[in-house]
Amino acid sequence: MSTTATTHGARDHARAQAGTVVDTMPTIPATGWPAPPGVEPATLTWAETVAGGGYTHKVLARGTRLRLTDLEGDACAHLLLFNADGPWERLNVADTVKVQWNAYLGESVALLSDQARVLATVVADTGGRHDALCGTSTVDGNTERYGDGAPEGPSPAGVPLFTLAAAKNGLGPRDLPPSLSFFQGVRVDAEGGLEFTGSAGAGASVDLRVELPVVVLLANTAHPLDPREDYTVTPLRVLAWRDRPSTPDSPEWTHTPEARRAFENTADYLTARGLA
Repeated sequence: MSTTATTHGARDHARAQAGTVVDTMPTIPATGWPAPPGVEPATLTWAETVAGGGYTHKVLARGTRLRLTDLEGDACAHLLLFNADGPWERLNVADTVKVQWNAYLGESVALLSDQARVLATVVADTGGRHDALCGTSTVDGNTERYGDGAPEGPSPAGVPLFTLAAAKNGLGPRDLPPSLSFFQGVRVDAEGGLEFTGSAGAGASVDLRVELPVVVLLANTAHPLDPREDYTVTPLRVLAWRDRPSTPDSPEWTHTPEARRAFENTADYLTARGLA
């Protein structure tokens, strides 16, 4: 029987894990994952299944298409984006909502930075249950509701998971703005309160087109307004492949006058840096 009590035993045990496959893990290289219909397998750049209560992160090139899928109906993908070339530029949820006069995420909505540029655009959405109002969960909030909110505990909160993902990209807690959430919906009721509308069901997906090189942080944790007593969150599938960025002919550019201006700001930035 092997033992990890000695250096040699620990080494042998670690090496014995080579080739182990579990349900929630990255696929490396991503080209080993089955490609979606119409997508060349060689273009896949990120394939991962994130466990409930887990997190992930990646730097993606401009023009990448990122697909998030709620596999079992209870995923909640909390998302943050940063300009990979200057991470002081980051997702601004308040501007995303107010500049486009729309509190609800969906197809053709641009995800705006604090510099009035487009970090990514929602180009496909089969679920329609999302949230740009609440942000993610905190350690204190989860501790009060579930008894624990630590990242290594049974009911991890989104903020500490984002903190871990950020640290792996040279970012600290002060760099974390409010996040967006996909697959668990929130609406504003007639009295101005927030109503949790839950999931669209298993298999719902959202596609984002990356418009600038970005650092992506994802935390798959229970939504802070989820009324269920038990901490409930199921796996999230992440798939990305090389595609084309938007152009002035793309419907996202002209979805609203405000989006057009943000895309023009983005094109101006890219042209000045020699990236477009």
